[in-house]
Amino acid sequence: RMSESNKTVYVAIGADFGIAVSKFVAAGFTGSSGMLTEGIHSVIDTGITALMLVGSKRSAKPPDSGHPFGYGRELYYWTAVVALLLFSVGGGLSVYEGINRLIHPHTLESPYWNYGVLLVSACLSVYPFSMAYRQLRRSKPDQTIWRAIRTSKDPRIFSVLLVDAADLIGVAFAFIGVLLGQLLQSSYPDGIAALVIGLVLASVAVILANESRHLLVGETADREVVDDIRAIVEADPAVDRAHHPLTMQLGPEEVLLTLGIRFREALSAADVGEAVDRMQQAIREKRPEIKRIFLEVESLQLHRERSGAR
Repeated sequence: RMSESNKTVYVAIGADFGIAVSKFVAAGFTGSSGMLTEGIHSVIDTGITALMLVGSKRSAKPPDSGHPFGYGRELYYWTAVVALLLFSVGGGLSVYEGINRLIHPHTLESPYWNYGVLLVSACLSVYPFSMAYRQLRRSKPDQTIWRAIRTSKDPRIFSVLLVDAADLIGVAFAFIGVLLGQLLQSSYPDGIAALVIGLVLASVAVILANESRHLLVGETADREVVDDIRAIVEADPAVDRAHHPLTMQLGPEEVLLTLGIRFREALSAADVGEAVDRMQQAIREKRPEIKRIFLEVESLQLHRERSGAR
């Protein structure tokens, strides 16, 4: 069954492709080389977004002898690739176009095709943006949208949100550029708008790269997850003391947990085994994303012996 995150990426790809088609149609009717370039730009955007699906598919591969914890974090690698391409191709091409239009002013063409393409672009970009926004709000209802992006573990959601937000901002600046160009009979506003759009795309790419870096290095699980683990362990009657849980995000829906536990005195090995099984089951029921649990068990008597030896 397709995950909701993958559905959002598919919708974003469809929107990018639709925008590319609208630009090629406009280029065909007007003969505009600029619009043809914009169409190629949108095809590149479609390919960049499709890389998220490549990462999603590869990250779903089962563990093997070479990768015993699975391939979940490969999705974060492909997010970094998307960020690199968005910066170099998306932002770089827009900045280049803007500078070229400022250095070599072009003859103004009928703006109405541009308005039509911008309208189609806005309509198509709004839907995947709203899908990603709703998903993020559902997963982080008590956080601001910026904080939700920073703490999200699923780049399929926040990358679509950020990229489509950049597209919508770009549409707004492009509209202003076309309108001012029409009113002033000058191509300079169009060039300035392209420069601004390039800087917006480059900024989004930097944000994506930074989020990907945190996740690739090994980011901890959400604080709520850690608090739930602590509460479950400390509530168990067999536990004397629990150390702070150490967690690492292995993928959007996969967490590694290691935890040191000191059990009460006079517990038999069977009692300790039952307590460990009980806590693991409770943790997985409360937080099913915790797929790997490693518990370091220490009895109270052993702790006293070690303390006395010092």
